Amino acid sequence: MNAIIFTMLRARYRRILRFFAGVILHILAWDILLPRLGLGKLARTSRSQRFRHLAATFRQLAIQLGGVMIKVGQFLSTRIDVLPPEITEELSGLQDEVAPEPFEAIRKMVEGEFGTALEAQFLAFEETPLAAASIGQVHRALLNPPATAPDPTPLAVVVKVQRPNIPMLVETDLRALKVVARWVNWFPPVRRRANVPALVEEFSRILHEEIDYLSEARHAEIFAANFAGHTEVRIPKVYWEYTTRRVLTLEDVGDIKITDYMAIEAAGIDRAQVAKRLIATYLKQIFEDGFFHADPHPGNLFVHPLPVEAEDGEPTQPAWQLVFVDFGMTGTVPPDLMDALREVLIGVASRDAARLVQAYQRMGILLPSADLRLIEKATQEVFDRFWGKTLAEISMSQDEVLTLLVEFRQLLYQMPFQLPQNLLLLGRCLSILNGICLGLDPQFNVWESVVPYAERLMRAEQESLLRPLLKTSLQMLRTLVSLPQRADAVLTRLAQGRLEVSDPTAQRQLERLERSTRQISTALIFMALMLSATQLALHDRYLVAALAGLGALIALVLALLPR
Repeated sequence: MNAIIFTMLRARYRRILRFFAGVILHILAWDILLPRLGLGKLARTSRSQRFRHLAATFRQLAIQLGGVMIKVGQFLSTRIDVLPPEITEELSGLQDEVAPEPFEAIRKMVEGEFGTALEAQFLAFEETPLAAASIGQVHRALLNPPATAPDPTPLAVVVKVQRPNIPMLVETDLRALKVVARWVNWFPPVRRRANVPALVEEFSRILHEEIDYLSEARHAEIFAANFAGHTEVRIPKVYWEYTTRRVLTLEDVGDIKITDYMAIEAAGIDRAQVAKRLIATYLKQIFEDGFFHADPHPGNLFVHPLPVEAEDGEPTQPAWQLVFVDFGMTGTVPPDLMDALREVLIGVASRDAARLVQAYQRMGILLPSADLRLIEKATQEVFDRFWGKTLAEISMSQDEVLTLLVEFRQLLYQMPFQLPQNLLLLGRCLSILNGICLGLDPQFNVWESVVPYAERLMRAEQESLLRPLLKTSLQMLRTLVSLPQRADAVLTRLAQGRLEVSDPTAQRQLERLERSTRQISTALIFMALMLSATQLALHDRYLVAALAGLGALIALVLALLPR
């Protein structure tokens, strides 16, 4: 058996290398050799069709091999900064769905993980999978409730079981991809544009995390903690005693698939509200939690209607929950990136092109050679043209497209953008969300969700700046109020120390010094009070306090004026 598996893996390894070697030779012949022979026009005119054919061929290979290759295709479809659109568009529809594994193989995997018969572990276990993917498949099952549970009803769960030999397939495919990365990295144009070996290493890290179901269980609990108290969102419970590295058991929370529009409407749920809630949850994940569900495809999102409550004999609007499942692919937002993303959000909401370009710089997505003035101008043009429109309305005629191409041809030619690794999953995630929201509500207006959230961020930003300013102003005020008294005390101590001033000129100078001290103190106090009152008045909720404080403090200043 081991010899058979070894032969299969070796054939798989060679097939992957042969495919990518053919792709490299194709590009060398058509895009490097032919232009040097004076046939560049032929290469350019056929480029789009050739790239689509290469992507379609890889797609067929990925479906046949399954496993890592489907994940590779999905990963490549996000690399819009490295690969031409013909390839990313062709691969964007590659679904992680393959033929299910025979049930006997699944039984053997589960029994091997727990060291006991399947029937001893579960009250019931459906043989037909609920869903099948390249890494594993999901089955519905029933568990005995805990002995302390008040309800003896069996617990409905879903059991995610990894396919046999997945770790070996992963290592084989990754080994082949690392060889391909070294081949590609020989070419200076590619090496200048992207660090391909680093991309493979990043993909390897993500994949190893995805095939570790203990890691996925921890992710589920992090999400549950982040949304604790948010009753509009539901996260499945993890049953740790029935979970291992290759078997994951979760609460069965599946209900209406988010793309089952007829079922959503039949439940009395407004599809537009589903789209708004979905965007709101991701704004929270990205900008508050710094930890987001990175695979929001329709199979991982559900709508769960709640029992209808009645008021005065009339049913109220049905309540419902947004349900997340499958936490194998997650993303994190480091604090520095989160600050930059908040700047992006505020820049978009305030239509501040300059602020948005500065945020791009903080995120590291602009190359050093980027023309910041031109990018700012292009950004402002986008604001002027598309602000306030729904996704369905964001379209341009051929003449408008040509006008933009002519005006910003230098920017498009240079393409001064690069995507840091930690933005890859986020970009893919937002792209999928865009499609889901548009399907739920063709009139979905992203500005209606983003702008209020950004305004809250701006208010928080202003208040965070106001608090230290007020604190500093009050400290200055206390110090300045005490200056005249302290000056009097110093002068008194000098007099008691037998310092005799007999010179009339010196005496007058001391008197002028005392008056000047009082005047300077009064002026500084007045400036500090005006600054504090102005800042308070800028916020409506502090207006009464500002007026009252200003009146009292003016009286204090008048009392300090020299008689």
